[in-house]
Parts: sequence; C-alpha cells; structure tokens
Amino acid sequence: MMKRTMIALVLAMTLCAATAFAGALEEIQKRGTLRVGMEPGYMPFELTNQKGEIIGFDVDMAKRMAKAMDVELELVSTAWDGIIPALLTDKFDIIMSGMTLTQQRNMSINFAEPYIIIGQTALVAKKHEGTITSYADLNDPKYTIGSKLGTTGEQAAKRVLGNANYISYETEQEGVLELMNGKIDAFVYDLPYNAIAYGQRGEGNMIHLDTPFTYEPLAWAVRKGDHDFLNWLNNFLFQVKNDGTYEKIYDKWFVDGSWQKEIQ
Repeated sequence: MMKRTMIALVLAMTLCAATAFAGALEEIQKRGTLRVGMEPGYMPFELTNQKGEIIGFDVDMAKRMAKAMDVELELVSTAWDGIIPALLTDKFDIIMSGMTLTQQRNMSINFAEPYIIIGQTALVAKKHEGTITSYADLNDPKYTIGSKLGTTGEQAAKRVLGNANYISYETEQEGVLELMNGKIDAFVYDLPYNAIAYGQRGEGNMIHLDTPFTYEPLAWAVRKGDHDFLNWLNNFLFQVKNDGTYEKIYDKWFVDGSWQKEIQ
C-alpha cells in the first residue's frame, strides 16, 4: 500500500511540475497575445518615434515572432533597472531589449541562443582627438567617463577603465548630452548605439573609437525552467536567419538608416 501511495505521490508531483512548467507558449496561445518587455531607448534596437510608437530592430523581430505564433503583439515599456523583476513576476512573457547574455543574469533568467554579437566602444570628446586613440588611453585618473546605470557598459567601464573617474547616467541620451556639454571626457556604451549617436551628433563634437573592447552576445530572456519556450525561440531564430527574414530586418535598422527620419 505504501509503495502504491508513493507511486501516486510521484505521479502527482510530476503532473504538477508539468502543469507549472507548461510555460509561456501555452499561456500565449490561450491569451492570444505575445507580451514583450523592452525599454525603448536603445537605438536601433528599440526607440520611440515622433508619433510615440515603439519601433526598432527588436520590435520588428517581435512582430515576426508573434506572426509565427499566430497571436497579437503587446509591447510592454519597462524601465531597464526593473526589467528582469518584471519578467519574473509575469508582467510579460519575454525580454527583447538588446540584453547582453551574462553569467550573472543567467543565474535568475534563461537565455535563448544569441541573435547578435556586439561590444563596448567609446565616444570621446573632440578636444581629445589625437591624444586619446584607444580605449586604453582612458584608463587614467585625469579622465572622467560615463555609461548607463545597470548596463554592461557600466560594468566594462568600471572593470576595464577602473583608474578613470566614473559617472553613471539614467539614460544613454543623458550620457551623450553630457559628453557634448563637456561634463565628461568619454561615454562608454554598445557599438550600435554609439555608432548611430556619432552619426547623428558626432561631427565637430566627438570622435568614435569604434573597435569594440568587449565581447557581448545579445539574447532574448525568459523565465527559468521553460524549456519548451526556449526550444521554440531557438528554432524560430534558426528559421529567420536562414530564410532571409533576419537579414532583411538587420539591413533596415543597421544598414539603411532611413528610419532615423522618424525620430528627428
């Protein structure tokens, strides 16, 4: 009798676990909506246009993802410092917000396979042209550098350029503006954003040391234990990278540049 009871208990626990981890895919299908968390301030991955709409590379990928699921798309604008807690408390199903896959983050959330590889670069005040020719030159107490709070840019600035004075900013735009106003000597951040910021405001104001000094894979994040969702995401990424979809979206946001007219 005891043996039969134990077997029943194990089966019940297995069923509960299976139900608990039926996961986001089942919930998305029932709801009819894919909820995507992102902070719209990271060009060209997610940003807000003149109409107040969230646009960007990640947005177009999310639209394609929702279409593949045959559901509607809901974008959930979320502050960066609260984006992981919001995922864990089911405010949305997935983070698609240019998030770097790090071992620290991986302790609390799961990542799909990386969809793009980037790295940190430095925008440097024009007055230092010819003096600062490499990121390593910034590793000096006479310089003040900045980056965005809670990002891998901040981590890299403190780790690699620890001898410099450091200032943290709430947004990327604030950091670039402070650089242009002469409050800091350099702004350390992700290559795609810095490249666009330089293209928009760089001439006569700054130089871009555009060789990345870190290796950073960006990936979509989901709650831990949801293996079915991860499997779907990895298969989706494989599909779009091999049927021309990814290349088309990539060219729109990283090569063409005409989208910049929507935010000017």
